[in-house]
Amino acid sequence: MTIATATVEPGIVTVTVDFPPVNALPSAAWFELGDAITAAGRDMNTRVVILRAEGRGFNAGVDIKEMQATEGYDALIGANRGCAHAFAAVYDCAVPVIVAVNGFCVGGGIGLVGNADCIVASDDAIFGLPEVERGALGAATHLARLVPQHMMRTLYYTAQNATAQQLHQFGSVYNVVPRAELDEAALEVARKIAAKDTRVIRAAKEAINGIDPVDVKTSYRLEQGYTFELNLAGVADEHRDEFVKTGKAKEN
Repeated sequence: MTIATATVEPGIVTVTVDFPPVNALPSAAWFELGDAITAAGRDMNTRVVILRAEGRGFNAGVDIKEMQATEGYDALIGANRGCAHAFAAVYDCAVPVIVAVNGFCVGGGIGLVGNADCIVASDDAIFGLPEVERGALGAATHLARLVPQHMMRTLYYTAQNATAQQLHQFGSVYNVVPRAELDEAALEVARKIAAKDTRVIRAAKEAINGIDPVDVKTSYRLEQGYTFELNLAGVADEHRDEFVKTGKAKEN
């Protein structure tokens, strides 16, 4: 189980997540991921970062089993703070971040992808927030950056997924390719960015963030406040316990 950083071509750095079986990250890994992305951007030799994953899918969110196996709220607080840290690291990275999404991107994965600068996806990729089925809230902030407002609300309330092809039609996914071509598709975009003057690109990243109409960090933390309420009310534990027990959402 690793988060690995590598320079694959001059100026192009990959950060790879590999947490079998489904890349559901424990709380410590979210902090590690955020630190890796931030460090890559701070290196003046880096011109662009590609965030990618090994295995069956890009990201399955937080490790619910870790959360339910931990007494008290430490794991919940750690997961929430870790996610906020990783999402912010993508957004605040000093250079553009390209995400290469394979398979599934759900839960916390939406936070990473929604804050990225460019998205490429495999043709089997799906994107979704099953949060309401886990007794939680969060990352609507980031889903709203991927789909139109009413589609976001519908997907959020129903816990349905959107396909890479749908997001391509909405204009949020730049390119959809067969999975075997995903890394090369990400590199193709990365090379175009890396060929530019990095001083200009770094300024452009900061400027674009500066004109963003939504403060994604504050907005996400507000969402997390409602998750804490659901936890204090005992609602979230009911849903997470059912998921750990059966692998399915709780039926009411």
